[in-house]
Amino acid sequence: MTVELISVGTEILLGNIVNTNAAWLSGQCAALGLACYYQSVVGDNAQRLREALKTALERSDAVILSGGLGPTTDDLTKETAAEAMGMPLVEDPRSLERIEEYFRVRGLEMTDNNKKQALVPAGAVVLDNDNGTAPGLILEKDGKRAILLPGPPNELIPMFEERVRPYLQRLEPGILYSRTVKICGIGESRAAAMVQDLIDTQTNPTIAPYAKTGEVHLRVTARAEREKEAKNLVKTVVKELEKRFGQDVYTTKEEVTLEQAVVELLLKRKMTVCTIESCTGGMLASRLINVPGVSETFRAGYITYSNRAKQKVAGVKKKTLEKYGAVSPQTAEEMARGAAKAAHADATVSVTGIAGPDGGSREKPVGLVYIGCHVGDRTVVQEYRFVGNRGKIRESAVSAALTLLRRCILTAEPAQ
Repeated sequence: MTVELISVGTEILLGNIVNTNAAWLSGQCAALGLACYYQSVVGDNAQRLREALKTALERSDAVILSGGLGPTTDDLTKETAAEAMGMPLVEDPRSLERIEEYFRVRGLEMTDNNKKQALVPAGAVVLDNDNGTAPGLILEKDGKRAILLPGPPNELIPMFEERVRPYLQRLEPGILYSRTVKICGIGESRAAAMVQDLIDTQTNPTIAPYAKTGEVHLRVTARAEREKEAKNLVKTVVKELEKRFGQDVYTTKEEVTLEQAVVELLLKRKMTVCTIESCTGGMLASRLINVPGVSETFRAGYITYSNRAKQKVAGVKKKTLEKYGAVSPQTAEEMARGAAKAAHADATVSVTGIAGPDGGSREKPVGLVYIGCHVGDRTVVQEYRFVGNRGKIRESAVSAALTLLRRCILTAEPAQ
Protein backbone atom coordinates (compact mmCIF):
# COMPACT_ATOMS: atom_id res chain seq x y z
CA MET A 1 0.00 0.00 0.00
CA THR A 2 1.27 3.47 -0.86
CA VAL A 3 0.98 6.37 1.55
CA GLU A 4 1.74 10.05 1.04
CA LEU A 5 2.46 12.76 3.61
CA ILE A 6 1.19 16.34 3.47
CA SER A 7 2.34 18.72 6.21
CA VAL A 8 0.13 21.78 6.52
CA GLY A 9 1.33 25.12 7.90
CA THR A 10 2.77 28.37 6.60
CA GLU A 11 5.13 28.40 9.58
CA ILE A 12 6.87 25.32 8.15
CA LEU A 13 7.33 26.97 4.75
CA LEU A 14 8.80 30.06 6.40
CA GLY A 15 11.25 27.99 8.43
CA ASN A 16 9.80 29.13 11.74
CA ILE A 17 9.56 25.52 12.89
CA VAL A 18 11.34 22.34 11.88
CA ASN A 19 9.08 19.73 10.27
CA THR A 20 9.82 16.88 12.68
CA ASN A 21 6.38 15.34 12.08
CA ALA A 22 7.24 14.32 8.51
CA ALA A 23 10.49 12.64 9.58
CA TRP A 24 8.76 10.76 12.38
CA LEU A 25 5.78 9.69 10.26
CA SER A 26 8.11 8.53 7.48
CA GLY A 27 9.86 6.20 9.89
CA GLN A 28 6.57 4.85 11.18
CA CYS A 29 5.28 4.16 7.68
CA ALA A 30 8.51 2.41 6.75
CA ALA A 31 8.28 0.25 9.87
CA LEU A 32 4.76 -0.74 8.84
CA GLY A 33 5.97 -1.78 5.39
CA LEU A 34 4.11 1.05 3.64
CA ALA A 35 5.63 2.59 0.52
CA CYS A 36 6.00 6.37 0.81
CA TYR A 37 7.01 7.97 -2.50
CA TYR A 38 5.94 11.57 -1.98
CA GLN A 39 5.96 14.20 0.76
CA SER A 40 4.92 17.82 0.52
CA VAL A 41 4.43 20.94 2.63
CA VAL A 42 1.52 23.30 1.96
CA GLY A 43 0.80 26.62 3.61
CA ASP A 44 -2.50 27.64 5.15
CA ASN A 45 -4.16 28.20 1.79
CA ALA A 46 -7.33 26.32 0.82
CA GLN A 47 -6.74 26.33 -2.94
CA ARG A 48 -3.16 25.09 -2.80
CA LEU A 49 -4.06 22.48 -0.18
CA ARG A 50 -6.98 21.32 -2.33
CA GLU A 51 -4.66 20.88 -5.32
CA ALA A 52 -2.04 19.03 -3.28
CA LEU A 53 -4.63 16.71 -1.75
CA LYS A 54 -6.26 16.00 -5.13
CA THR A 55 -2.89 15.02 -6.61
CA ALA A 56 -2.00 12.88 -3.58
CA LEU A 57 -5.31 10.98 -3.65
CA GLU A 58 -4.87 10.24 -7.35
CA ARG A 59 -1.46 8.60 -6.96
CA SER A 60 -1.49 7.13 -3.43
CA ASP A 61 -3.75 4.74 -1.52
CA ALA A 62 -3.68 6.82 1.65
CA VAL A 63 -2.72 10.39 2.52
CA ILE A 64 -1.67 11.44 6.01
CA LEU A 65 -2.15 15.15 6.64
CA SER A 66 -0.71 16.80 9.75
CA GLY A 67 -1.62 20.26 11.02
CA GLY A 68 -4.40 22.70 10.28
CA LEU A 69 -7.01 21.21 12.62
CA GLY A 70 -7.09 24.12 15.07
CA PRO A 71 -9.96 26.50 15.84
CA THR A 72 -8.82 29.56 13.85
CA THR A 73 -9.91 30.62 10.37
CA ASP A 74 -6.58 29.64 8.80
CA ASP A 75 -6.96 26.04 10.00
CA LEU A 76 -8.40 24.59 6.79
CA THR A 77 -7.27 20.96 6.59
CA LYS A 78 -10.50 19.33 7.74
CA GLU A 79 -12.72 21.54 5.57
CA THR A 80 -10.56 21.00 2.50
CA ALA A 81 -10.35 17.23 2.97
CA ALA A 82 -14.10 16.96 3.52
CA GLU A 83 -14.71 18.88 0.30
CA ALA A 84 -12.23 16.74 -1.66
CA MET A 85 -13.84 13.52 -0.41
CA GLY A 86 -17.39 14.81 -0.88
CA MET A 87 -18.31 14.47 2.80
CA PRO A 88 -20.29 17.34 4.36
CA LEU A 89 -19.38 18.57 7.85
CA VAL A 90 -21.68 17.72 10.75
CA GLU A 91 -21.37 18.32 14.48
CA ASP A 92 -20.10 15.35 16.46
CA PRO A 93 -21.68 15.43 19.96
CA ARG A 94 -18.94 13.27 21.49
CA SER A 95 -16.17 15.53 20.18
CA LEU A 96 -17.98 18.62 21.42
CA GLU A 97 -18.39 17.06 24.85
CA ARG A 98 -14.69 16.16 25.03
CA ILE A 99 -13.66 19.68 23.98
CA GLU A 100 -15.92 21.24 26.61
CA GLU A 101 -14.50 18.88 29.24
CA TYR A 102 -10.94 19.78 28.19
CA PHE A 103 -11.56 23.43 29.05
CA ARG A 104 -13.64 22.71 32.13
CA VAL A 105 -11.08 20.58 33.96
CA ARG A 106 -8.40 23.21 33.30
CA GLY A 107 -10.54 26.06 34.50
CA LEU A 108 -10.36 27.79 31.12
CA GLU A 109 -13.06 29.60 29.21
CA MET A 110 -14.06 27.93 25.95
CA THR A 111 -14.60 30.37 23.09
CA ASP A 112 -17.09 29.84 20.28
CA ASN A 113 -14.42 29.13 17.68
CA ASN A 114 -13.41 25.96 19.56
CA LYS A 115 -16.79 24.49 18.60
CA LYS A 116 -15.46 24.41 15.04
CA GLN A 117 -13.23 21.50 16.09
CA ALA A 118 -16.32 19.39 16.84
CA LEU A 119 -17.41 19.54 13.19
CA VAL A 120 -16.43 16.33 11.39
CA PRO A 121 -17.01 14.98 7.87
CA ALA A 122 -20.12 12.81 7.79
CA GLY A 123 -19.16 9.14 7.95
CA ALA A 124 -15.58 9.80 9.08
CA VAL A 125 -13.90 7.81 11.84
CA VAL A 126 -13.20 10.21 14.70
CA LEU A 127 -9.90 9.74 16.58
CA ASP A 128 -10.02 10.96 20.17
CA ASN A 129 -7.30 13.43 21.14
CA ASP A 130 -6.25 12.81 24.75
CA ASN A 131 -3.69 15.62 24.67
CA GLY A 132 -5.49 18.49 22.96
CA THR A 133 -8.81 19.71 21.60
CA ALA A 134 -8.62 18.79 17.90
CA PRO A 135 -9.80 15.23 17.16
CA GLY A 136 -8.10 13.30 14.39
CA LEU A 137 -10.07 11.91 11.48
CA ILE A 138 -10.03 9.04 9.00
CA LEU A 139 -11.94 9.68 5.77
CA GLU A 140 -12.60 6.73 3.44
CA LYS A 141 -14.14 6.84 -0.03
CA ASP A 142 -13.77 4.84 -3.24
CA GLY A 143 -10.79 2.90 -1.90
CA LYS A 144 -8.92 6.08 -0.93
CA ARG A 145 -8.13 7.23 2.60
CA ALA A 146 -7.26 10.58 4.12
CA ILE A 147 -5.93 10.50 7.68
CA LEU A 148 -5.95 13.86 9.46
CA LEU A 149 -3.71 14.40 12.50
CA PRO A 150 -3.13 17.48 14.71
CA GLY A 151 0.13 19.34 14.19
CA PRO A 152 1.67 19.48 17.70
CA PRO A 153 3.97 16.44 18.07
CA ASN A 154 2.77 15.77 21.62
CA GLU A 155 -0.70 15.27 20.13
CA LEU A 156 0.23 13.68 16.80
CA ILE A 157 2.58 10.98 18.10
CA PRO A 158 0.32 9.39 20.74
CA MET A 159 -2.70 9.60 18.40
CA PHE A 160 -0.78 7.80 15.68
CA GLU A 161 0.61 5.16 18.02
CA GLU A 162 -2.67 4.44 19.78
CA ARG A 163 -5.20 4.80 16.96
CA VAL A 164 -3.69 5.15 13.49
CA ARG A 165 -1.04 2.44 13.60
CA PRO A 166 -3.57 -0.32 14.47
CA TYR A 167 -5.78 0.93 11.63
CA LEU A 168 -2.93 0.81 9.11
CA GLN A 169 -1.82 -2.62 10.33
CA ARG A 170 -5.29 -3.97 9.54
CA LEU A 171 -5.00 -2.61 6.01
CA GLU A 172 -1.56 -4.15 5.53
CA PRO A 173 -1.85 -7.56 7.22
CA GLY A 174 1.08 -9.58 8.48
CA ILE A 175 3.86 -9.02 10.97
CA LEU A 176 6.69 -6.64 10.24
CA TYR A 177 9.79 -7.10 12.42
CA SER A 178 13.05 -5.13 12.33
CA ARG A 179 16.44 -5.15 14.01
CA THR A 180 19.24 -2.66 13.55
CA VAL A 181 22.88 -3.64 13.28
CA LYS A 182 24.94 -0.65 14.43
CA ILE A 183 28.51 -0.36 13.18
CA CYS A 184 31.30 2.06 14.12
CA GLY A 185 34.74 2.57 12.67
CA ILE A 186 33.71 1.86 9.07
CA GLY A 187 32.61 4.48 6.56
CA GLU A 188 29.30 4.37 4.73
CA SER A 189 30.75 3.50 1.32
CA ARG A 190 32.86 0.65 2.66
CA ALA A 191 29.96 -0.74 4.71
CA ALA A 192 27.70 -0.59 1.65
CA ALA A 193 30.29 -2.41 -0.45
CA MET A 194 30.53 -5.16 2.18
CA VAL A 195 26.79 -5.90 1.96
CA GLN A 196 26.08 -5.02 -1.68
CA ASP A 197 25.68 -8.67 -2.68
CA LEU A 198 23.02 -9.11 0.01
CA ILE A 199 21.19 -5.95 -1.07
CA ASP A 200 21.29 -6.93 -4.75
CA THR A 201 19.60 -10.27 -4.07
CA GLN A 202 17.32 -9.28 -1.18
CA THR A 203 13.62 -10.00 -1.17
CA ASN A 204 12.50 -10.76 2.37
CA PRO A 205 14.18 -9.69 4.66
CA THR A 206 15.48 -6.40 3.31
CA ILE A 207 18.55 -4.42 4.41
CA ALA A 208 18.39 -0.63 4.57
CA PRO A 209 21.64 1.28 5.32
CA TYR A 210 21.55 4.59 7.21
CA ALA A 211 24.58 6.86 7.62
CA LYS A 212 25.02 8.50 11.02
CA THR A 213 27.82 10.72 12.30
CA GLY A 214 30.70 8.31 12.72
CA GLU A 215 28.43 5.29 12.39
CA VAL A 216 26.53 3.16 9.88
CA HIS A 217 23.24 1.49 10.80
CA LEU A 218 21.86 -1.46 8.84
CA ARG A 219 18.16 -2.06 9.47
CA VAL A 220 17.03 -5.59 8.68
CA THR A 221 13.26 -5.95 8.16
CA ALA A 222 11.15 -9.01 7.44
CA ARG A 223 7.44 -9.55 6.87
CA ALA A 224 5.68 -12.79 7.76
CA GLU A 225 2.33 -14.10 8.90
CA ARG A 226 3.64 -14.79 12.40
CA GLU A 227 6.07 -12.88 14.60
CA LYS A 228 8.28 -15.93 15.25
CA GLU A 229 8.71 -16.50 11.53
CA ALA A 230 9.63 -12.83 10.93
CA LYS A 231 12.15 -12.89 13.81
CA ASN A 232 13.81 -16.03 12.44
CA LEU A 233 14.15 -14.45 8.99
CA VAL A 234 15.79 -11.38 10.50
CA LYS A 235 18.01 -13.41 12.83
CA THR A 236 19.65 -15.23 9.91
CA VAL A 237 20.62 -11.99 8.18
CA VAL A 238 21.79 -10.33 11.41
CA LYS A 239 24.13 -13.28 12.07
CA GLU A 240 25.62 -12.88 8.59
CA LEU A 241 26.17 -9.16 9.16
CA GLU A 242 27.83 -9.82 12.52
CA LYS A 243 30.11 -12.33 10.80
CA ARG A 244 31.10 -9.82 8.12
CA PHE A 245 31.67 -6.79 10.36
CA GLY A 246 33.00 -8.56 13.46
CA GLN A 247 33.97 -6.29 16.37
CA ASP A 248 32.86 -3.21 14.47
CA VAL A 249 29.28 -4.17 15.35
CA TYR A 250 28.70 -2.52 18.70
CA THR A 251 25.05 -3.52 19.14
CA THR A 252 22.02 -5.03 17.44
CA LYS A 253 19.57 -3.31 19.78
CA GLU A 254 17.72 -0.25 18.51
CA GLU A 255 17.82 1.58 21.83
CA VAL A 256 21.57 1.19 22.52
CA THR A 257 23.81 4.12 21.60
CA LEU A 258 27.55 4.04 20.94
CA GLU A 259 28.32 5.76 24.25
CA GLN A 260 26.10 3.28 26.07
CA ALA A 261 27.93 0.38 24.44
CA VAL A 262 31.27 1.89 25.52
CA VAL A 263 30.11 2.38 29.11
CA GLU A 264 28.75 -1.18 29.26
CA LEU A 265 32.09 -2.46 27.99
CA LEU A 266 33.97 -0.47 30.64
CA LEU A 267 31.70 -1.81 33.35
CA LYS A 268 32.10 -5.35 32.07
CA ARG A 269 35.90 -5.01 32.13
CA LYS A 270 35.72 -3.21 35.51
CA MET A 271 37.70 -0.30 34.11
CA THR A 272 37.62 3.39 34.94
CA VAL A 273 37.80 6.14 32.33
CA CYS A 274 38.57 9.83 32.01
CA THR A 275 38.52 12.31 29.14
CA ILE A 276 40.70 15.30 28.28
CA GLU A 277 39.43 17.56 25.51
CA SER A 278 40.49 20.65 23.65
CA CYS A 279 38.46 21.36 20.48
CA THR A 280 35.45 19.30 21.60
CA GLY A 281 35.19 21.28 24.83
CA GLY A 282 33.49 18.64 26.98
CA MET A 283 31.21 17.10 24.34
CA LEU A 284 32.87 13.70 24.72
CA ALA A 285 32.46 13.70 28.49
CA SER A 286 28.84 14.80 28.06
CA ARG A 287 28.06 11.87 25.74
CA LEU A 288 29.46 9.43 28.29
CA ILE A 289 27.77 11.08 31.26
CA ASN A 290 24.40 10.84 29.49
CA VAL A 291 24.52 7.08 30.09
CA PRO A 292 22.83 5.93 33.34
CA GLY A 293 25.24 4.13 35.66
CA VAL A 294 28.33 5.82 34.25
CA SER A 295 29.27 7.10 37.72
CA GLU A 296 30.72 3.66 38.46
CA THR A 297 33.33 4.05 35.74
CA PHE A 298 33.77 7.76 34.91
CA ARG A 299 36.59 9.36 36.92
CA ALA A 300 37.03 12.86 35.48
CA GLY A 301 36.59 15.05 32.44
CA TYR A 302 39.16 17.75 31.72
CA ILE A 303 38.75 20.63 29.28
CA THR A 304 42.23 21.93 28.44
CA TYR A 305 41.52 24.48 25.75
CA SER A 306 44.68 26.52 26.25
CA ASN A 307 48.28 25.37 26.15
CA ARG A 308 48.70 26.44 29.77
CA ALA A 309 45.83 24.18 30.80
CA LYS A 310 47.34 21.26 28.89
CA GLN A 311 50.59 21.76 30.78
CA LYS A 312 48.99 22.26 34.19
CA VAL A 313 46.39 19.46 34.07
CA ALA A 314 48.06 16.80 31.97
CA GLY A 315 51.71 17.72 32.27
CA VAL A 316 52.17 18.25 28.53
CA LYS A 317 55.77 19.41 28.07
CA LYS A 318 56.38 22.99 27.05
CA LYS A 319 58.95 21.89 24.50
CA THR A 320 56.39 19.53 22.94
CA LEU A 321 53.95 22.38 22.42
CA GLU A 322 56.67 24.67 21.07
CA LYS A 323 58.11 22.09 18.67
CA TYR A 324 54.97 20.29 17.45
CA GLY A 325 52.08 22.56 18.45
CA ALA A 326 48.89 21.91 20.37
CA VAL A 327 47.38 20.05 17.41
CA SER A 328 49.83 17.20 16.99
CA PRO A 329 50.09 13.48 17.72
CA GLN A 330 52.77 14.19 20.31
CA THR A 331 50.49 16.53 22.27
CA ALA A 332 47.54 14.13 22.01
CA GLU A 333 49.72 11.34 23.40
CA GLU A 334 50.99 13.40 26.33
CA MET A 335 47.46 14.63 27.07
CA ALA A 336 46.18 11.06 27.27
CA ARG A 337 49.03 9.80 29.41
CA GLY A 338 49.01 12.80 31.73
CA ALA A 339 45.23 12.74 32.27
CA ALA A 340 45.32 9.02 33.02
CA LYS A 341 47.89 9.67 35.72
CA ALA A 342 46.04 12.68 37.13
CA ALA A 343 42.70 10.87 37.34
CA HIS A 344 44.10 7.43 38.20
CA ALA A 345 42.00 6.02 35.36
CA ASP A 346 42.44 2.73 33.50
CA ALA A 347 41.49 4.29 30.17
CA THR A 348 41.80 7.86 28.89
CA VAL A 349 40.83 9.60 25.67
CA SER A 350 42.36 12.88 24.50
CA VAL A 351 41.09 15.13 21.70
CA THR A 352 42.96 18.06 20.16
CA GLY A 353 42.25 19.65 16.80
CA ILE A 354 41.13 22.60 14.69
CA ALA A 355 37.34 22.88 14.54
CA GLY A 356 37.35 26.16 12.61
CA PRO A 357 36.18 28.17 10.95
CA ASP A 358 39.48 29.97 11.65
CA GLY A 359 42.88 28.76 12.81
CA GLY A 360 43.74 26.43 9.94
CA SER A 361 46.81 26.46 7.70
CA ARG A 362 48.11 24.48 4.74
CA GLU A 363 50.03 22.16 7.07
CA LYS A 364 47.24 21.96 9.62
CA PRO A 365 43.88 22.61 7.94
CA VAL A 366 40.52 23.08 9.61
CA GLY A 367 39.16 19.62 10.43
CA LEU A 368 42.52 18.14 11.46
CA VAL A 369 42.02 16.30 14.75
CA TYR A 370 44.29 14.01 16.74
CA ILE A 371 42.71 11.58 19.18
CA GLY A 372 44.76 9.67 21.72
CA CYS A 373 43.71 6.69 23.78
CA HIS A 374 45.70 5.37 26.71
CA VAL A 375 44.74 1.96 28.10
CA GLY A 376 47.01 0.12 30.50
CA ASP A 377 50.56 0.93 29.45
CA ARG A 378 49.72 1.43 25.76
CA THR A 379 48.88 4.71 24.03
CA VAL A 380 47.44 4.91 20.51
CA VAL A 381 47.08 8.15 18.56
CA GLN A 382 45.01 8.47 15.39
CA GLU A 383 44.88 11.34 12.90
CA TYR A 384 41.52 12.38 11.43
CA ARG A 385 40.55 14.91 8.78
CA PHE A 386 36.92 15.82 9.19
CA VAL A 387 34.86 18.07 6.94
CA GLY A 388 31.91 20.34 7.61
CA ASN A 389 31.23 23.32 9.82
CA ARG A 390 32.52 23.75 13.36
CA GLY A 391 29.65 21.82 14.92
CA LYS A 392 29.93 18.93 12.47
CA ILE A 393 33.70 18.61 12.99
CA ARG A 394 33.29 18.50 16.76
CA GLU A 395 30.49 15.91 16.57
CA SER A 396 32.58 13.76 14.22
CA ALA A 397 35.54 13.99 16.60
CA VAL A 398 33.43 12.81 19.54
CA SER A 399 32.11 9.82 17.60
CA ALA A 400 35.62 8.93 16.48
CA ALA A 401 36.89 9.22 20.07
CA LEU A 402 34.22 6.82 21.33
CA THR A 403 35.04 4.39 18.53
CA LEU A 404 38.78 4.51 19.26
CA LEU A 405 38.17 4.07 23.00
CA ARG A 406 35.99 1.03 22.34
CA ARG A 407 38.57 -0.50 20.00
CA CYS A 408 41.42 0.04 22.45
CA ILE A 409 39.47 -1.55 25.29
CA LEU A 410 38.60 -4.57 23.15
CA THR A 411 42.23 -5.11 22.14
CA ALA A 412 43.71 -4.45 25.58
CA GLU A 413 45.13 -7.25 27.66
CA PRO A 414 42.67 -8.30 30.39
CA ALA A 415 43.57 -7.11 33.88
CA GLN A 416 45.28 -9.72 36.01
